[in-house]
Amino acid sequence: MNELESNVKQQEQEQGGNAGAAAASRFICTANHGFAPYAQEELRRLFGAVKSTPLLPAEIFLATLPQEAGEVVRTLQEQPPIFLRHLMPVQFQDEPAHEALERLAVYLNRRSELEGQRVALQARRSDDAFWKESPGELREWLQERLADLGCEFTVDEPEWTISVYAGAAGLYAGVSRPADNLSDWNGGAIRFKREEGQISRAKFKLMEAEKEFGIPFGHFRKALDIGAAPGGWTSFLLERGMQVTAVDPARMHESLEGHPGLKVLRKNAGEVKFRENEFDLLVCDMSWSPKLMAKLVSGLLYSLAPGGTAVVTVKLLYKKPLALIREIAAIFEGERMQIQRIKQLFHNRDEVTIHMIKY
Repeated sequence: MNELESNVKQQEQEQGGNAGAAAASRFICTANHGFAPYAQEELRRLFGAVKSTPLLPAEIFLATLPQEAGEVVRTLQEQPPIFLRHLMPVQFQDEPAHEALERLAVYLNRRSELEGQRVALQARRSDDAFWKESPGELREWLQERLADLGCEFTVDEPEWTISVYAGAAGLYAGVSRPADNLSDWNGGAIRFKREEGQISRAKFKLMEAEKEFGIPFGHFRKALDIGAAPGGWTSFLLERGMQVTAVDPARMHESLEGHPGLKVLRKNAGEVKFRENEFDLLVCDMSWSPKLMAKLVSGLLYSLAPGGTAVVTVKLLYKKPLALIREIAAIFEGERMQIQRIKQLFHNRDEVTIHMIKY
């Protein structure tokens, strides 16, 4: 055993011993910028005492939790968090230096479960990290040094994920099943390519909700889009083959004019009337007071058929978003809506997305 392997072996023994003695686990946790404190609060409510060290202020932090890693993952899968968008296990930690990368390569080559497997290698770095090149170059550097494992490095349905974070305070890494990271995207940052002629980036919210919540948008027939202008969500629904009624006093984007599947009502949402059970999908993405939005949407839920789906965003205009979310959820639950999921998506800014089904 050479000196490099000996150092790695010693580190493994020290970390394993410490983790076993404390029955604790460590994760690098990621939230949308500005919302890390609320992700930390979610962890405290689920696991009690949480030791947290910021890595990127208000966005990425290192959390030590008082349970073993498998139990943490099971709890988060059973009670999905709203603001915690991604976590990666920390099974390897070293000093912020290039020599640490060599030790990481040795450590990963010792992980026999990776041999011959389909592996996603996800690398991130902070702006002040010791690694000055891009995360992509760090990924390529590691892939070259893991050649003897015989892995197929891929982003498409991997069996394992290697997560690496290079920061000013150190080098962190872990190996996990993709489903155990809350998101199989690097840092939970799901990316979509902007299309030519796309009306707005608001469309990305529904595209992400489709993946994150498993909503079968292609199965709906008639949709109601409340506060639709300029039409980012409406365009998405039309592309999925729906007949769409768009409600907004403002004008829709010119590209939607004359669309055979679109009916536009240039009125406020409180002024329109529909038949009962007319729609099987209702969506709302209004930049408005969350309580007023909930009141408007609730007043139109009679037009959503039982079994129909609703997707709405809630703007977080107050200092206590968790309390506000509970209040808005209670309003909808009082209108025979069953909450399926509440989550701050990557493409949400100061808001969350609620997925509901009417019963």
